[in-house]
Amino acid sequence: MQSMPAPRKYPDELRERATRMTLEARQDPATRTGAFRRVGEQLGINPETLRNWVRQTGQAPCGGVAVGSFVGVVRR
Repeated sequence: MQSMPAPRKYPDELRERATRMTLEARQDPATRTGAFRRVGEQLGINPETLRNWVRQTGQAPCGGVAVGSFVGVVRR
């Protein structure tokens, strides 16, 4: 008998909204500090969970591209 995966705690819509809000907050120098904690508190999400979601988007929390997200990097 196969076991079913656990249901997701957060709906995809909330995950997308929280990720977008955090990335936007991190782009503004005035709201960059504490963005994960602040958005997490507003939406009832653990800041570390939110940090993982942002990391999974492939974008750096500061609005750039995360290290290691380049495809086909030449190694010497």
